[in-house]
Amino acid sequence: MTVEAFPAIEEEAAGSFRSRPWIALRAILQREALRFIGQRGRLVAALVRPLVWLFVFAAGFRATLGLAITPPYQTYITYEIYIVPGLTGMILLFSGMQSSLSLVYDREMGSVRLLLTAPLPRWWLLFSRLLAGSLIAVVQAYAFLAIAALYGIRFPWFGYLAAAPAILTAALMLGALGLLLSSFIRQLENFAGVMNFVIFPMFFLSSALYPLWKMAEASPRLRDLCALNPFTHAVELIRFALYAKGNLPALAVTLTAFIVFGLVAIWGYDPARGLAARKA
Repeated sequence: MTVEAFPAIEEEAAGSFRSRPWIALRAILQREALRFIGQRGRLVAALVRPLVWLFVFAAGFRATLGLAITPPYQTYITYEIYIVPGLTGMILLFSGMQSSLSLVYDREMGSVRLLLTAPLPRWWLLFSRLLAGSLIAVVQAYAFLAIAALYGIRFPWFGYLAAAPAILTAALMLGALGLLLSSFIRQLENFAGVMNFVIFPMFFLSSALYPLWKMAEASPRLRDLCALNPFTHAVELIRFALYAKGNLPALAVTLTAFIVFGLVAIWGYDPARGLAARKA
């Protein structure tokens, strides 16, 4: 082998090293996609809960809740139209917690430990897993929106396109929360208890089911709690996006929550100083 061949070998090795993160990302995306396809009841299970709210509870609340004209709406709306963005957020919330559960299960089985020993930055591996789960959540959310459209609850066609980045952003934020929680949860048996203290307060103390001004009529303090909830801003981000309108405050809060949850989750999975190390 000539001396001139060494630069070519080094360049090829460097190119291979640079492509490793993308190879890992593709492998994780494929694994999660195959797992989602293989679990045939997962999509149905994700849709049952919001569809019950849409078909049953919304019909009962329609006559009792009057909704004023507030942005992004330009006319009076039915209660079903109001709660569809909130129920879309519900799907993303439960999907993020489902990803948290699968992480705890994979950690018990040893596959997460094997994944995190790969010669790649830990944050990239966790982000790849987070992105895979978030994309699956987006698919579930659009499946729900399609069923809602068949039911007669439709939005402008360009709103469905504009909502994609908003839904993905909300899914990443809620997935990062699930990733953070998975660093606390050491056993599957503890999962249900922790989720009850996260999912239900986060969902009900939000604008998913009732507008904030309705909350203020009942209790100003309750309204303030809902306004501090990052899930509220994720729902409002989706609500405005479905009408192709922006909501910069909601976007800022959602992105900030995503960054904070993500950074704490990365710290939590650090074996040297994280939560997982202290609880091992």
